Amino acid sequence: MGIEAQPHLLRVLLSDETLGSLPPLIEADRAQAVADLELQNVFAPRGAGAGPFILALSVRDGRLIFDIRDAAMQPVTAIGLALGPLRRLIKDYVMLVDSYAVAIQEGREARVQAIDMGRRGLHNEGAALIAARLDGKVDLDQDTARRLFTLIAVLHHRVAGPAA
Repeated sequence: MGIEAQPHLLRVLLSDETLGSLPPLIEADRAQAVADLELQNVFAPRGAGAGPFILALSVRDGRLIFDIRDAAMQPVTAIGLALGPLRRLIKDYVMLVDSYAVAIQEGREARVQAIDMGRRGLHNEGAALIAARLDGKVDLDQDTARRLFTLIAVLHHRVAGPAA
C-alpha cells in the first residue's frame, strides 16, 4: 500500500527551528528524520479521518505537544505528553551522538561501530516508548516512531541545551 492510500504525515515542523544552532550530527539526524518521515510514514490520529496530516512538534511547560493539522493547516487535534518518561532515553541518545562525533574525529572505527549499534538500540527503545505513549491516540508504525523519537530528542536538545 502506498503512502497516498493510508493516513500519513505530509509535513513535519519543529518549533523554534530558527533559534540556535545544533551540533552537526544532531542537525543531520534532524534533517534525515524529517526527510524520511515526509517520504514514507504511517500516522493515523484516531477519529481524524484519512489525512494527510501536518505535525508540528514543540515542547511547552515540560510537555511534548503534537499539534496535528490537516493539509490546509486547520487544527485536527493536539496531544500533550509529559517528557519525564523520555528524558533518560533522550539524554543517553544525545550523549551517544556526542561520543560518535568524538570517535569519528579520532578515527576510531571500531568505537564508531559500537556507538552506532548502541544508538540503534536506543532508537528502538525510544520508538517503543513513543508508540506506547501514543497508543489509543495515534496509530503509527515502527519506522515512524523511530523518526519521531529522533525529532523529540532534537527538540529536547534545543530546549534544555546539550548538557541536559
